[in-house]
Amino acid sequence: MALRRYAPKKNLLKNTNFREMGDIVVRSGITEYTYRNSKSILASQARLLELVKDNPDVYLNYSSNYQESNILVSAELKDIVPDCFKHEVLVSIKNELSSITIALPKNSSKTVGLYFYIFKLLAYEGIPVFEMISTSNYFALFLEKEYVNAAFLLLNEIKIS
Repeated sequence: MALRRYAPKKNLLKNTNFREMGDIVVRSGITEYTYRNSKSILASQARLLELVKDNPDVYLNYSSNYQESNILVSAELKDIVPDCFKHEVLVSIKNELSSITIALPKNSSKTVGLYFYIFKLLAYEGIPVFEMISTSNYFALFLEKEYVNAAFLLLNEIKIS
C-alpha cells in the first residue's frame, strides 16, 4: 500500500495538456548502429544518404556527439549501413528495436519537466528506454520489442488522462 501512495500521478503537469499530443506511431524492426567518430564519418553518412534519398518509405535517423555517431534504420537498410560504414570503427549494433513516436503539443519546449514526467512514469512501470530522440515537434522512444506494448499503453493513457 505504501508504494501505491508514492506512485507518480499521471496528471501531475499543469502547464501542458497531454490531450493536445498528436498521434502515437509505433514502428518495429529498427536497428541501431553506433560508430566511433572519425575524419571520414561524414563521407560515410553521405554515401548512405545518397543511396536512400529516393526511398521515402525507409526509416533513417542519424545523430552524433563529439565521440560517437548513431544510425537508426529500418530493416530494409540493415545490409546497406555496414557497407557504407565499412571503413569506420563499429562500437555496437542493436537489432529488433521498436520506436514509439509522439507528436508533441504546441509550446511543449516551454513546459518544464515534460520529458522528466514521461521518463518517471516509464521507469515506475519498469520500462527501460534504449534510445531517445527529440525534435521541436516530435519525441521518439526506442525500446526493445518486449517493452513496446506496455510503453504504448502507458503513453496512450497519459494522452487521454
